[in-house]
Amino acid sequence: MVDILDEIEACVPALRRYARALTHDADRADDLVQDCLERAIARRSMFRPRGPVRPWLFTILTNLYRNARRADRRREEHVDLDAVPEPSTPAPQPGHLALAELGRAIQTLPLDQKEALLLVTLEGLPYSEAAAILDIPQGTLMSRLGRARATLRTLTGVAAEPHLRTVK
Repeated sequence: MVDILDEIEACVPALRRYARALTHDADRADDLVQDCLERAIARRSMFRPRGPVRPWLFTILTNLYRNARRADRRREEHVDLDAVPEPSTPAPQPGHLALAELGRAIQTLPLDQKEALLLVTLEGLPYSEAAAILDIPQGTLMSRLGRARATLRTLTGVAAEPHLRTVK
């Protein structure tokens, strides 16, 4: 029998990937994953094994991220534009530029669309599992994915990218 701690440990790479895609900041992502793991381990007795641990962990991480965003908005940090360093020059490779443009476009999506898109496309979760993590009906998830993809097509000026399409 597999111990729940072993299952949690096996999910760490996926949690880190999702957190980095959500936050676009490696340090914040690592903090988010650490908070998620601390909460999951502290509350592992609350986990009811009706299914895999992974969706439970993604739900915890998603909720922690949402709470952090709400707290950030309340603090309303002001940035001195003179203190912001000049952006570096991106590599000239077209593929790198397109990927960077797509990454920036994903960051501009509304949170609900970004969460849905990342769970389905980055993590490869089935629609039913992603909808359960986000606590929304599957049809709502599909609508959010459709709006996210349409927005990305508009922002990047590119037809649907093969890596953003999912077949379920």
